[in-house]
Amino acid sequence: MRSLVTRPVRALLIAGLLILLVAAFAWLTRPQLLSAADLPRHEPDSANGERLFHAGGCASCHGAGLEGGLEIATGFGTFRVPNISPDPVAGIGSWTTLQFVNAMQRGVSPRGEHYYPAFPYTSYARMRLADLIDLKSHLDSFAPVPDSVSGHELGFPWNIRRGIGLWKTRYLDADAVLSVPAGNEVLERGRYLVEAVGHCAECHTARDPFGGLQRSHWLAGGASPDGEGHVPNITPHADGLAEWSERDIERYLKSGFTPDYDTVGGSMTQVQENLARLPDSDRAAITAYLKAIAPLPDPTG
Repeated sequence: MRSLVTRPVRALLIAGLLILLVAAFAWLTRPQLLSAADLPRHEPDSANGERLFHAGGCASCHGAGLEGGLEIATGFGTFRVPNISPDPVAGIGSWTTLQFVNAMQRGVSPRGEHYYPAFPYTSYARMRLADLIDLKSHLDSFAPVPDSVSGHELGFPWNIRRGIGLWKTRYLDADAVLSVPAGNEVLERGRYLVEAVGHCAECHTARDPFGGLQRSHWLAGGASPDGEGHVPNITPHADGLAEWSERDIERYLKSGFTPDYDTVGGSMTQVQENLARLPDSDRAAITAYLKAIAPLPDPTG
């Protein structure tokens, strides 16, 4: 029996299906932005911005002058850390507050392109908008650096930036990861510094094959993002900080000395140096959070 669907009709059906698939992909991967109406009325506090700058370790990746250029080799390709100085061409000097907030919380550039999650916006999405405004105020106080940074070098399909929109539907979540007792200001502050500003999980949590954090192994250690070495477990498990007292952790964050009087090393050196510039109360809050979370074994065994 001959088909009732002629070749021209079949071609039209296939074309229509393809158009629907393309439209669905475009819709699902679209950048989702905050609007100006979402921003609070807030007078920038540069002093708080500086505190957040150190808590986030911005200079550790972007350089002391925010000039960028650091290369991070991963299984997806090589990422290059951008210039975030106030230079209007090479840096972010021409960005509005709204553009800055959308970059930090939504991972979207002023041109409307998705940023790759080597930029830890999945953590910064948990930051308060007023704090982001303060942080921008501090960044604006730096001297402009006109050094341009080359783009990333990624292979197919990771070089299809639009596909990051699908990745975000799975991994971009602004909610806190772990719950803490309501009204416990120390633990709430510690959670904010660890989960959001300090983005500690970006290194201390194992990732799945698509580069997303495995929350079932939260802060339990894993492979280094650059593929070299291992990032330690910082939960209160025997594989992690079980034998460290709160005083041990606070002293380490301030001085860089372990309980055995060894010294901090590797990429953690700059992180510790930044944390040492925070008030004692912030280091105490970070410590309280790390001792309060569930003890988990290192997933690598």
